[in-house]
Amino acid sequence: MPDRLTHFDEAGNAVMVDISGKENTQRVAVAKGIIAVSRAVFDAISGAKVQKGDVLGVARIAGIMAVKRTAELIPLCHPLIPSRIAVDFALSDDPCTVEATCTVGVTGRTGAEMEALTGVSMALLTVYDMCKAIDKGMTIQRIYLAEKSGGKSGDYQSDNGLVIK
Repeated sequence: MPDRLTHFDEAGNAVMVDISGKENTQRVAVAKGIIAVSRAVFDAISGAKVQKGDVLGVARIAGIMAVKRTAELIPLCHPLIPSRIAVDFALSDDPCTVEATCTVGVTGRTGAEMEALTGVSMALLTVYDMCKAIDKGMTIQRIYLAEKSGGKSGDYQSDNGLVIK
């Protein structure tokens, strides 16, 4: 672990991390998150009966688009050219949840953790947006970095995130 935050210089000013001396390596980041929904929302999503259309299909595209725009959203994030972006969903009916998983692969000098986290966040926000006419009580929960590989800091595997109650 570094002894200081990497996005600040010695004077405490915000800086973009200098990656010019780093080698290009294969890197993969996987982020996950869930949205808890009511039975009515769950049934509408799983039965493809949401008036706005294919909820998970639109959420998948939103997540992919968000990954590609992460550097525009997070001020000190380096722009990346992903070689792979996948957004997948798993439905669970007890309790009623939709889990989103965003996987980002890149060959570069910096990791894709922020891209994966941004992608999963936007995918879940899109599920909320498309279903809020049915129920505004949905909650987005447990967005976390599930795993990453490559780069100077090596591999990382989460212990499945923390559940905040």
